[in-house]
Amino acid sequence: MASSKRKSAPKNRTTDSTTTDSTTNDNTNRIKDPDEWTTGDEPMTGAQESYLHTLATEAGETVEPDLSKAEASKRIDELQDKTGRG
Repeated sequence: MASSKRKSAPKNRTTDSTTTDSTTNDNTNRIKDPDEWTTGDEPMTGAQESYLHTLATEAGETVEPDLSKAEASKRIDELQDKTGRG
């Protein structure tokens, strides 16, 4: 009787078109300033809005309506720092 082994997924695979080397910790090409996002001016996503409200409630603050994706990202960073979730 042959045993069936599952092959594991390759390590260090990224979701974008770049690959990473396990000996390199250079993430400079992955993290982009929200001000440089090509879609940064679009309205924030539903996920961003939901998470912002969660963080704002925890921090005792309010969320500005109609934020862009970039603005929401920056606000999430601020609130994560304030709540210790960052």
